[in-house]
Amino acid sequence: MDLSYTPEELAFQREVRAWLRRNVPGRQRDERPVEFGDPRRIAAAKAWQRKVHAAGYLALAWPRDWGGQGADIMRQTIVNDEMVRARAPGLIGLLGISMVGPTLIQHGTEEQRRRHLPKILTAEEIWCQGYSEPGAGSDLASLRTRAELRGDEFVVNGQKVWTSNAQYADWMFCLVRTDPDASRHAGISYILIDMRTPGITVRPLVQMTGDAGFNEVFLEDVRVPRANLVGQLNAGWQVANATLAHERNMLGSTTRTQQTFQKLVRLARTHRRNGGPASEDPVVRQRLADLAIRVETMRLEAYRQLTDALHGRPPGISASINKLVTTELNHDIARAALDVLGSYGPLHKRDPRARDGGVWPSDFMYSLGLIIGGGTSQIQKNIIAERGLGMPREARGIR
Repeated sequence: MDLSYTPEELAFQREVRAWLRRNVPGRQRDERPVEFGDPRRIAAAKAWQRKVHAAGYLALAWPRDWGGQGADIMRQTIVNDEMVRARAPGLIGLLGISMVGPTLIQHGTEEQRRRHLPKILTAEEIWCQGYSEPGAGSDLASLRTRAELRGDEFVVNGQKVWTSNAQYADWMFCLVRTDPDASRHAGISYILIDMRTPGITVRPLVQMTGDAGFNEVFLEDVRVPRANLVGQLNAGWQVANATLAHERNMLGSTTRTQQTFQKLVRLARTHRRNGGPASEDPVVRQRLADLAIRVETMRLEAYRQLTDALHGRPPGISASINKLVTTELNHDIARAALDVLGSYGPLHKRDPRARDGGVWPSDFMYSLGLIIGGGTSQIQKNIIAERGLGMPREARGIR
C-alpha cells in the first residue's frame, strides 16, 4: 500500500485546499451540519452544498452524465481530507448524495435518474429514509407498511418511525410490503414518495438532546405513481441492501470522526482545570493518546479498504467494520469531552456557562443513537463474524 500522492493528485490537493481557504464560512458555535428545525441554518447549509457542487467537488465518483466528475476514489478521498483540514461545514443533502443517488444510478430507471439526481446535488430536494417501523427496526424484514397496487398507483398505508429529517425532507425512499403472502424477505418493494402527497403526517420526536431530529411518519391512503418503483416489484430487499451498504459507510464516516477528534483536542487545549489547560493533565493526555491511536487506526483501515477498491477487490464486510468502529469511537470521543469539562460537561447549549456552545452533551447522546441506527453494533458484529470470519450463525428463534 503506497500512501503517497502522485504529482497530479498533489496538484489537485493544492487546488482544493486553495478553494476551501477562499470559501469556507466563518466558524460557528455549533459545527454540526444542521440545527434541527432552524430554517436559517437549513438555508445556509443548502447554500454551502450548492457552492461545493458548483466548484465540482461534490459526488466526484458519480458518472459525468449524472452531475459527477467520473473521478476515481483518490480524488474523493483528497476532497474529504481537505474538508476536515479546513473545518468545512457538513452537507445537508448527504443522505441523497451518499445513499439515494448511488442507488438510483445502480437500480433506478432513466426517468428516475433524470428527475432526481440533479436536485439531490443542488440540495433543491432533501431526502429521508422510510425503513424503520414500530415493529421493524433492526429486524427490517418484519415491516408491515402496505402498498396495494391499483392500476398505475400504489396506495400506501402504515407508519414509519425514527425517520431523520422528515420534518423538512422533500422526498422519502421507502420500503413497503406489496405481497403480504410472500416470505419475509420477498414481497417487499422499494418506492419513492413525495412528502407533499396528501395523507402523510409527520410528528417530530423530541429526543433527550432536546432536538427533534427523528420523526414518526404516518401514511394513510397515500397514492404513489407506479413509476416511482425502484427495481422490480416485490424485489425491493435487494435494492434496500444496496442502500444500507451506502448508509453504513456514511454513518462510519472517517472524515466526520477526524473532525470530532480535532474538536476534542482544541477543547482540551483551551479548557482549564487545576490551574492549567486540561491537555497538560497526564490522565487527559493518556486519554487523548488512546483516542488518537484509534482514530489513526481507523484512518489506515480506510486506506486499506481504499487500496482494495483501487485494485478492484470486492469490499466484503468493510461497510459493517466502518459502521461499528467509527460510531463507537465517536461516542467515546464525546464521553472524553464531557470528562474533560467536568462539572461544565452536562450544561446545555442554551446555558451561557456552557463550553464549546454546549454541543458535547448533545453529541454524546446523539452518537449513542448512531450506534443503534443503521443496524446496531451487535448486528454489525454478527455480520463480521458470520460473513467475514466464517463463524457459525447465531442461534435465532423460530419466526
